Amino acid sequence: MRIGVDLGGTKIEMIALHDDGAPLLRRRVLTPTRDYLGILDAVADLVISAEQELAQKGTVGVATPGAISPKTGFIKNSNSIV
Repeated sequence: MRIGVDLGGTKIEMIALHDDGAPLLRRRVLTPTRDYLGILDAVADLVISAEQELAQKGTVGVATPGAISPKTGFIKNSNSIV
């Protein structure tokens, strides 16, 4: 199973896909505002709940807008700011 997480400034959406690409589960929550730990918890909760509901572990990929700065290692131009 593969799990994709779309981390945006307004919402965090998760989709779990079967190995053949068929969708298994999709969930969406609001992105916590100015709460870094809240964002991490929301992503973790989405992934953990999907794995529990589907009774299997998955690999996880996260997409977010912006680009990684080679100088700082931080994402610049992201709409998910803390």
